[in-house]
Amino acid sequence: MRGPKPGPMKLRPDNPGKTLLRLFSYFKFNKFLFIAGLLAIIISSIAQIAANAMLSPIIDSLIQGRGRAIFIRYILIMVVMVIIISLAQYLGSLFMAKLSQRTVHKIREEMFSHMEKLPVSFFDRHPHGKLMSTFTNDVDMLNQALEQSASQVTISVVTVVGTFAMMLYLSPILTLVVVGMLIFMLLAVKYVGQRSAKNFRYQQAALADMNGYIEEMMSGQKVVKVFNYEERAIDKFRKKNEELRKASTLASTYGVMLMPIMGSLSFVLYALVSMLGALLVIKNRMSVGNIAAYLQYTRTISRPITQVSNQFNILFAALAGAERIFNLMDEEIEADEGDVSLVKDSEGNFYWRVPGEDGQAEMVPVRGYITFEDVNFGYTLEKQVLKKINLYAKPGQKIAFVGSTGAGKTTITNLINRFYEINEGVILYDGIDIRRIKKHDLRSTMSIVLQDVHLFEGTVADNIRYGRLDATDEEVVEAAKLANAHYFIKNLPQGYETMLTIDGQNLSQGERQLLSIARAAVANPVILILDEATSSVDTRTEKLIAEGMDKLMEGRTTFVIAHRLSTVRDANAIMVLEGGEIIERGDHDDLMEQKGHYYALNTGAIELE
Repeated sequence: MRGPKPGPMKLRPDNPGKTLLRLFSYFKFNKFLFIAGLLAIIISSIAQIAANAMLSPIIDSLIQGRGRAIFIRYILIMVVMVIIISLAQYLGSLFMAKLSQRTVHKIREEMFSHMEKLPVSFFDRHPHGKLMSTFTNDVDMLNQALEQSASQVTISVVTVVGTFAMMLYLSPILTLVVVGMLIFMLLAVKYVGQRSAKNFRYQQAALADMNGYIEEMMSGQKVVKVFNYEERAIDKFRKKNEELRKASTLASTYGVMLMPIMGSLSFVLYALVSMLGALLVIKNRMSVGNIAAYLQYTRTISRPITQVSNQFNILFAALAGAERIFNLMDEEIEADEGDVSLVKDSEGNFYWRVPGEDGQAEMVPVRGYITFEDVNFGYTLEKQVLKKINLYAKPGQKIAFVGSTGAGKTTITNLINRFYEINEGVILYDGIDIRRIKKHDLRSTMSIVLQDVHLFEGTVADNIRYGRLDATDEEVVEAAKLANAHYFIKNLPQGYETMLTIDGQNLSQGERQLLSIARAAVANPVILILDEATSSVDTRTEKLIAEGMDKLMEGRTTFVIAHRLSTVRDANAIMVLEGGEIIERGDHDDLMEQKGHYYALNTGAIELE
């Protein structure tokens, strides 16, 4: 077990205020866009209010016969206001769109950079599909909210405040009627909005769950087909898809319900204001122009309330997504308190630079001497995976680990490269506690060849060069030759420049494995770890891989994990593990003479599980 399983996706932010403030803090990187966009939005809203105000003098000048000059003047003012509205809205939308894209770009960049610094244990605890959903769904929702909702809310707030002030100026009596009706409208918005928001959040969670399932099924298609899991996979997808449909339908139902309700209430408000306004005009309490402008403000003030209530669903979903993004970015990165670094002299020799208490540094040659002393380890405190492990590997030796699944073989190699930190004991590398060695420098001296080869989209040469990015073309070819991969590479359509698909699916399993050996070879490691590297290839290919690995292992400290016992017979020492303990050790002949667990495995009396 590797830590607790993650809980279900949160449907709403725990602390929307804190998340919102943190989100706004990213605007400091684009202050001009933020201020200019906000200013343009405010100007467009004020200009809209001013344009509506022109209705009153325009209509009154016609009715009262004040003259053509006054009428034309107010018409020109309105035309100028309309031009300002159009220009300010365009610039506001443009600036906010750019601000949104740059903000999301920076957040996405920081999120990926932070993820690359997280320890392996983090990825053991978090499903890849959920992480993918954070990078896609949550980021897209955040982008939409920043680009549309933020500006819309700003426009609505300015419009409502400005319009309310003008309405009070024109008629305090009618404004009381409007306020009463608006309170009723807000209660309707709250009732419908709460149900819409709840279902909208469920929709986002169901979408993330379904996307995670699709990603899982796509990456595991071979397993799906081998075990005839297609129908069950389809049935499970249908259930998840049905959950998404139900959540989306309910969210849309309440979402589309709000507009007709608000529209109807707006018409009722408009009718009430019209009738009461007509009475005030008859009693000479208001002019015809005043009531015309007031009616326009009545339509204006109800529209933002509807728009904002619709945007709140998006805003809350975006804030929940932003909180998940920030939670990922707040995950503790891989700790590295090492003070020992790797240095290279003018002749190309590598040394450990070990600082002393007196301020002087000791230069220890890098040889590849590994020692485990009473090492205990568990992925959780409740369950120990390794117990009192003691072993040593001299430079150039081949150490093999044999045992059942879960015995702790791979865990030992994960401790050597510090993917995990030990609970008790010490691991020494050339006599230095590996916890003192900087992780980057420690791993620079190691290469790993895994059973499940992961290749990247790119050329064959690029994938080999992944082992050492500054490797020359000649060094790449030499590494391929050492790994016995050169022959098949030169027969590819474009040789070393042949493009590989993701995970190298256009190559055979054996060819991918040979490339992984070449990738390890180009790194020129001091320590080599082979984790069941030949367990999934045919005998002929295994021979090619074995020859390549034999060349690669020459002069290097090598740790081998294998299910095929034939691959470890020439090891200098074989460690037999069961239940996290080394129960037998020795070379092949010694262990066969002991006639213990290893002997039973070789003679078929028991089998590896």
